[in-house]
Amino acid sequence: MTQTAGVYILLGLAFVAANLPFLFERVLFVVRPAGGVKNFAWRLLELLLLYFAVGALAQVLEVRAHGSAYPQNWEFYATTLSLFIVFAYPGFVYRYLWQGRRRRAAAVSA
Repeated sequence: MTQTAGVYILLGLAFVAANLPFLFERVLFVVRPAGGVKNFAWRLLELLLLYFAVGALAQVLEVRAHGSAYPQNWEFYATTLSLFIVFAYPGFVYRYLWQGRRRRAAAVSA
């Protein structure tokens, strides 16, 4: 696998991971919440945890490819977190905008 292919695979994995909190109703993908519906704060916490998990995987791959990881400053983390949040936008739209419109339309037609 070339380095370019690895970067694309990592970006694809980041895209999938960023959308996971909005697709599942279980807290941390294991525990069903007390009210049956996971609130937005849990989704943000899961998004942050998945950001760190993908970042750790990226660092492992970098160390494996180059022998050491290049030291990063806060600008790198601010940029990658922003990119991760942008990747999460389709899941957010699906959960809060598209599904909400479908529920309202179903309630009006009933």
